Amino acid sequence: MEDLSPRPGDLEPIETASRDEISALQLNRMKWSLTHAYENSAFYRARFDEAGVHPSDLKSLSDLAKFPFTTKKDLRDTYPFGMFAVPREKLSRIHASSGTTGKPTVVGYTAKDIDTWATVVARSIRASGGRAGDVAHIAYGYGLFTGGLGAHYGAEKLGCTVVPISGGMTERQVTLMQDFKPRIIMVTPSYMLSILDEFRRQGIDPRESSLAVGIFGAEPWTNAMRQEIEQSFDMHAVDIYGLSEVMGPGVANECVETKDGLHVWEDHFYPEIIDPVTGEVLPDGEMGELVFTTLTKEGLPIIRYRTRDLTRLLPGTARSMRRMEKITGRSDDMMILRGVNVFPTQIEEQILKCRGLAPHFQIELSRSGRMDNMTVHVECTIEAAEEAMRAHSAKELAHHIKSIVGVSTKITVHAPGEVARSEGKAKRVVDNRPKE
Repeated sequence: MEDLSPRPGDLEPIETASRDEISALQLNRMKWSLTHAYENSAFYRARFDEAGVHPSDLKSLSDLAKFPFTTKKDLRDTYPFGMFAVPREKLSRIHASSGTTGKPTVVGYTAKDIDTWATVVARSIRASGGRAGDVAHIAYGYGLFTGGLGAHYGAEKLGCTVVPISGGMTERQVTLMQDFKPRIIMVTPSYMLSILDEFRRQGIDPRESSLAVGIFGAEPWTNAMRQEIEQSFDMHAVDIYGLSEVMGPGVANECVETKDGLHVWEDHFYPEIIDPVTGEVLPDGEMGELVFTTLTKEGLPIIRYRTRDLTRLLPGTARSMRRMEKITGRSDDMMILRGVNVFPTQIEEQILKCRGLAPHFQIELSRSGRMDNMTVHVECTIEAAEEAMRAHSAKELAHHIKSIVGVSTKITVHAPGEVARSEGKAKRVVDNRPKE
């Protein structure tokens, strides 16, 4: 793979600033953000008053722990515009979640917010190895989902030539990649696997494609999947992180020269790790739930937002700003099966160990009597399609899951193409247990 390390002069000064300089900037910006939220959002004024805190109580970064958390429920309860800190007519754009688990969460951006967002995404693309003049193939979904437009504006800000193809039409995606020769692709990792399948279906060697950098986000993925993509395409696969409530993609990103966790762009987003049960702030290095406070956002300032993502904070390496480990799962993704905590990423890791299995899978939860059961639906590879080989793969995967994850599960090995494909975020878990 090509060496994509940054050249002298590529980095912004803040990316190599000292921790003292970063902390001083964060404190000033946090004071502004708390004051802005309190003075301009009726929601935050009531929430702070109820907790007995005032923005003036923030004397140091550690004082943030005195302030109350914000949750997804708060955004749903104030639907659609109840948490905004500017008049609606001052907003340049509105995005919203899909609303699959209730009312959608609505977020708004001022013109300055859009520029900030484009700036951090441009920084993320550059950290991934992208450069001005590159063709960027953006296969994240466009529309109310923040992925497509967030990536789009960031790529344009960096100076890339953008191909805004969005998701779907996989055959056409591959055709245009062959014709337009993109150097960068931005897409969910699960859909990248569908694109890989299409390359092979068309008889095209993916290693001969023009792609040098893949920037993957919007869902958890493993280092085993990274290796699968990198080896298949002879490209770098880099992780991007974001969520609409905080900004969208571009909150944190891996640096291509190290790929050792995602550097949080701490000049705009202040991270904390808390105990998911007690809410206590944990020291750097300890695993817990990720919490973010926005430092520069005007339209929808977010104070101590509980992401439900599980990770830990580590010192900076390629950049001065702290890193977060790849997300191991979400506290609300977690399946508890006969007393064992299970995450879809754990199942994915075991599937990728089995040579006869493709990386497409779906987990089905069911209940017989009082016992919860898990079935993993997975595909065989074309080379391992015979019944005896499928049975061997099922036995091998069941053994890995039992040995490593600690649960017994049924494995159903389908023919190639029979497990539902994703053109956006993968739906990894289907819960068919009766609602209580």
